[in-house]
Amino acid sequence: MAAAYERIADDLRTAIRAGHLRPGDRLPAETKLAERFGRSVPTVREALRALRDEGLIEKRHGIGTFVRCRRTPARRSNLRHQWEKDRVRASPEQRARTGATEHDTGLEVDELVIRARYREVAADADVAGAFGVPEGTTLLERRYRTRCAAESAPFGLTTSYLVRDMIAGNPDLLDASKEPWPGGSQSQLYSIGIELDRVEERVTARPPTPEEAAELEVPPGTSVLVLRKLSYDVVGRVVDVADLVLPGDRTELLFTTSLERW
Repeated sequence: MAAAYERIADDLRTAIRAGHLRPGDRLPAETKLAERFGRSVPTVREALRALRDEGLIEKRHGIGTFVRCRRTPARRSNLRHQWEKDRVRASPEQRARTGATEHDTGLEVDELVIRARYREVAADADVAGAFGVPEGTTLLERRYRTRCAAESAPFGLTTSYLVRDMIAGNPDLLDASKEPWPGGSQSQLYSIGIELDRVEERVTARPPTPEEAAELEVPPGTSVLVLRKLSYDVVGRVVDVADLVLPGDRTELLFTTSLERW
């Protein structure tokens, strides 16, 4: 037999999924819900905690509890890298019409807000090892936060590294004001004559740090996907190292593997 808080949670969950409680709607106060269900306030709180853990509701301190607005989902496919490479030699106007985030989410360019921050850093042991360069090598660190204009949380937390000396031939690549760059990173690298040969992506999952959970606005108990991406050029060098932290409640990773026919 279901516990009392489970029956309350089930009733509210059904109302949310049926549309009787819509995204953004404020739930009655805990005391009112307790009266409605004939249960104690602690029992109601336990039911609300369960719904918060599922990502169905959110508590706004000092205001109340609301039905959580559905975030735009993103489907990140391994085919996106070839799609991006196919566009590298297109005109800037063609490349500016859509980018990888639009490809992943189905949104249009004018529905996105893109923030980029650049700075020079010394390579630590981890990133230096990924590039195969000495520790302390000067890198350009690029941090990206892209979100739907109608939402407050980004699709992910992206930090990309380039070896500064490798890209210094094009000063525009050191300038964050040139973002968003039509065609993305592959087009940036192509501007200095670099063609990618392959992209390796390694994915793990873990609980978010408090800072990540706050920035991504993930429900309690939600894991994040941690992706390390290495981009290799046609002579085998690693030319871009990127670390992504993706919210597990709205990110789908899709891998398609073409098999040779007998």
